[in-house]
Amino acid sequence: MPAPPPIKNDIRRLRFEHGEMTQADLAQRIGMTRQTIAAIEQGKYSPSLEAAFRIAQVFGVGLERVFQWEG
Repeated sequence: MPAPPPIKNDIRRLRFEHGEMTQADLAQRIGMTRQTIAAIEQGKYSPSLEAAFRIAQVFGVGLERVFQWEG
């Protein structure tokens, strides 16, 4: 089994801070599936750069507030 990517994220916390937004709500807003959002949150999948920017835009924060590199 491959090691998880060295990218951590605060999507769950940001969703909670934004009116307890669901994974499905976030997914719909950025054109992804809820399952993909769940995998990103759990660190099992790294989003494309475009998707990462879309996620940050939904929350109105910079990319570094959503994702952190721990390589």
